[in-house]
Amino acid sequence: MNLPDQIIAQDGYSRQESAFLFEQAKKFFPGGVNSPVRAFKSVVGPPIFVKKGIGCRIIDEDDNRYIDFCGSWGPLILGHCHPSVTQSIMDAVQLGPTFGTPTRYGLELGKFVTEHNPYIDMMRFVSSGTEAVMSAVRLARGYTNKSKILKFEGCYHGHVDSLLVKAGSGLVTFGESSSAGIPESLSAQTIVIPLNNFEALEEVFSKYAQELACTIIEPVPANNGLLLQNSEFLHRIRDLCTEHGVLLIFDEVISGYRVGYHGAAGYYNIHPDLITYGKIIGGGMPVGAYGGKKEIMNMISPEGPVYQAGTLSGNPVAMAAGLATLKELAKPGFYEELSDKTSYFVKNIADYASERSYEFSIPSIGSIFWVNFSLDKIQSADQIDPNSMEKFKILHFEMLKNGVYFGPSGYEVGFISSAHSYDDLDKAIDIICKCLDKVFC
Repeated sequence: MNLPDQIIAQDGYSRQESAFLFEQAKKFFPGGVNSPVRAFKSVVGPPIFVKKGIGCRIIDEDDNRYIDFCGSWGPLILGHCHPSVTQSIMDAVQLGPTFGTPTRYGLELGKFVTEHNPYIDMMRFVSSGTEAVMSAVRLARGYTNKSKILKFEGCYHGHVDSLLVKAGSGLVTFGESSSAGIPESLSAQTIVIPLNNFEALEEVFSKYAQELACTIIEPVPANNGLLLQNSEFLHRIRDLCTEHGVLLIFDEVISGYRVGYHGAAGYYNIHPDLITYGKIIGGGMPVGAYGGKKEIMNMISPEGPVYQAGTLSGNPVAMAAGLATLKELAKPGFYEELSDKTSYFVKNIADYASERSYEFSIPSIGSIFWVNFSLDKIQSADQIDPNSMEKFKILHFEMLKNGVYFGPSGYEVGFISSAHSYDDLDKAIDIICKCLDKVFC
């Protein structure tokens, strides 16, 4: 199938208004967007401009309706405009959207998180996942009085300078910047090794343990495909960190409150020293958080010498949205029902592909899934065939024409929300399977 570079209208499906708005946006924003993946560079046509979301559906400026499996990149676990979340936001706004002071909303959300999460003694709210990670790494360095960081190739931790690095050549390497504007002196403080590689892990701790402040990992790597790790690997990281006095940071900006109420820490029964959150914890509002053991968190200013601040941290609107969301998630059976829906969705698509001998699989965990144009179990970024992204490009466009929305990159994961009914899933399954036929025709 040949795909033109720019498709605005085809087969009764039009993105004319979105295309017009995108051309206007290019005058004011680099690439016409405020975050790179939104530019649709990896897929076909102009980005869709969304004007409304309700339940599991979004509606764009051309009035196309889509069953949404992006969910604002994960935080909308209850779907768009969930009544209790929306009402909480409206109530908070009417009292005042921001004060730059402590508020009862922030206190109540912090209390709710710590009282229901055995891995968090104390926490601090920030305004994004990137800010949470940046603050946690600084805290780890301040607490240990060491400088180096260990991260894993294929894990993304926001656009923090010292973590926006890739591996060089070799099993154990110091990071090489993956963005202009990052000095080599910062990259050189980060050691990068492959995921799920015990040999490299042991080598790092043998050589550099006395210099390592922390090891940071997405326990559920979900920013570069869904690279599910063996439990034994994650437990070995915990053991080595404990043995050598290195702090373990779980970046749960995506997996937190997604794979279960206690996130990946609870799923794998591993107690990290620090955890970073984002996405769900603010109910879809711009928010992040980091937390962990009390003796570590007490190093943060004004209690301790590690400085971190945020003018809008603990914003009452975000706190209200987050509290309403977490109360819904705490209801009995919530995660079991969501997991059942995800299993149903994934199994039906996988069975269809298998019956037709398509080179296609759909790994999942909790309510996260990924479409993989391979039958191999993918556990590291270098196992992903870049050529498979051409197949995703076809799939993505065909799904859009038929009313299903995935994030605009084959490296991104998808999400099921509680707003997806089985009827919605059946409709989406039928569409996706027919679109797979177009891919493999």
